[in-house]
Amino acid sequence: MGWIPCSGNSNTNKKKIKKKMEVQDSMVCPIKTNPGKLKRNSSINSIDSSKSGNPDHIAAKTFSFRELAAAARNFRAECLLGEGGFGRVYKGHLESINQTVAIKQLDRNGLQGNREFLVEVLMLSLLHHPNLVNLIGYCADGDQRLLVYEYMPLGSLEDHLHDISPGKKRLDWNTRMKIAAGAARGLEYLHDKANPPVIYRDLKCSNILLGEGYHPKLSDFGLAKLGPVGENTHVSTRVMGTYGYCAPEYAMTGQLTLKSDVYSFGVVLLEIITGRKAIDNSKSAGEQNLVAWARPLFKERRKFSQMADPMLQGQYPPRGLYQALAVAAMCVQEQANMRPVIADVVTALSYLASQRHDPNTQSSRLAPSTPPRTKRGQ
Repeated sequence: MGWIPCSGNSNTNKKKIKKKMEVQDSMVCPIKTNPGKLKRNSSINSIDSSKSGNPDHIAAKTFSFRELAAAARNFRAECLLGEGGFGRVYKGHLESINQTVAIKQLDRNGLQGNREFLVEVLMLSLLHHPNLVNLIGYCADGDQRLLVYEYMPLGSLEDHLHDISPGKKRLDWNTRMKIAAGAARGLEYLHDKANPPVIYRDLKCSNILLGEGYHPKLSDFGLAKLGPVGENTHVSTRVMGTYGYCAPEYAMTGQLTLKSDVYSFGVVLLEIITGRKAIDNSKSAGEQNLVAWARPLFKERRKFSQMADPMLQGQYPPRGLYQALAVAAMCVQEQANMRPVIADVVTALSYLASQRHDPNTQSSRLAPSTPPRTKRGQ
């Protein structure tokens, strides 16, 4: 999926709109993760020093362009997994490590230069979590820039929610809550474990990849920024991201905070619950923007059942639906200080994911007559 400035207009023809990414000067400083301390390098050549085995350097394997081209069968169309603003992603098999991988070939027409390529390599080399995609290595051969990731066999969350191909299995309620909780844990790691914190800035369904058992992992860190430290409350940057997911205060002022990510997560959670797209120009004017459509419905508990994805066919726990919608509603609050921190979101969704719904023993078609109380921030 491509990315565009949040303040821009969506494209009714669904063409990919690409904008040149700004130079991210703030990225050239150390990131610390627990346990251990990792040293950030400032050039592509310094990344190569990781081969010396020094634990203070980036541990990313280097590949030649010839090796990656062979792995992806010279980047044939049948190996293409997807295409976005940064380039195309191919499925390949690396003989040297006997592993199936995803190879992202970055566009060489100025969309992502050496500095931004380095940001992606450093981010995924320094940050490790079960809910972040694993970077296997990279190629900086001549003017070629490629990134090699673990292959995620089930594709993206978007593939399973929108425009589903005939015969593909629909996501049930339990799987949806599992994916939501896992994605939230990945975001929690970036916000609370990385030091300084990392603002993901491009959370959307197409960037949540699914492994075996629908295990979710956040991917594509090309727009990530280091968060505020000390007495600073935000970082200021050009507004970038994907239309429909950006927090309103960020879109208007360029002031980026951790709560900007929380808003984006709320949009994703709404997509998971409703099956609707963040922006859908095929719908009537009042329903094209998911958050704008959902906000009035949050106030009418009798309509909660109408917000559930029709593909669920009524197979969901009414109480769980209400609680999930309550979490989403708090995340997409217009005022950033009214949104919960991601750790509270993880607590709530982990609970919902642990409450396994059995459609054979529970009636799911009616909304709850008395909604459960939910503490603010949970």
